[in-house]
Amino acid sequence: MTMEGPVIIKFGGGLITEKENLCTPKIDVIRNLAKIVEQLTQLNLRVIIVHGAGSYGHLKAKTWKLHKGRINEDLPTTNSLSSQDEAIQSVRRDMLNLNQLVSIELQKLGISTSSHPPHEWAVGTGKEFVGDLHRFNLNGELVHITYGDVVECSDDREFGILSGDDICYRLAIELEASHMLFAMGGAPGLMSSPPTDSTAKLIPEWSPNQPFEGVHKSEIDVTGGIYLKLSVGGKISAHVPNVWIIDGEHPERIVELVTDGTTLGTRIIPESP
Repeated sequence: MTMEGPVIIKFGGGLITEKENLCTPKIDVIRNLAKIVEQLTQLNLRVIIVHGAGSYGHLKAKTWKLHKGRINEDLPTTNSLSSQDEAIQSVRRDMLNLNQLVSIELQKLGISTSSHPPHEWAVGTGKEFVGDLHRFNLNGELVHITYGDVVECSDDREFGILSGDDICYRLAIELEASHMLFAMGGAPGLMSSPPTDSTAKLIPEWSPNQPFEGVHKSEIDVTGGIYLKLSVGGKISAHVPNVWIIDGEHPERIVELVTDGTTLGTRIIPESP
């Protein structure tokens, strides 16, 4: 079984970490996701992983307002860090550590990986960031991995947060992906109301035409949360045939989707004219 484009999987930060507890990974979840990647590579599929930051990035970034760029007011006065510059370096180290945890679980299964920290190759934020994505096409034998990160900006901000979702957008379109899969936790897919609501129902198919009311934890999250995923997913679906939101706590659904063409989850389709 072969496909022209790669299968791109976004491991949500809230899926692979305990988002409210600083630098706390969910190793069992990461390990189970790695086993699914192994199955996909055994089908001779190219896999690219983009992972979120979760508690390794959002908490410090929010405290130090790194998503707003260079500012000199309303910053913490008592902290183990003393400046935005120190916070940038700390978040980057934390993200490298999380990336290593993901890489190690893959390598334990005999999968060769190549990690691409965005602060080393990307400039700017949003879908218009500048960076050569050709690096993800080099050596198809490897599973390439990248993630959301603090990157330099060429404008007055000096730096900002490049979301993994925006990286997914560029990768999926420029590398002509066969699948763009957003693996999240806590629900089987996009729900009609917050998953904590007992009346919430799975939305099996969604397009940008449809209204949606979700929950965005702005007190923690420094990117757009579910709203950014839907915005990005909707745009990707105009170019990529299979764009889905799937429960990453049931990662076997990823293999089911890739092999059978459908699974339990939410398929994102293009906006109708």
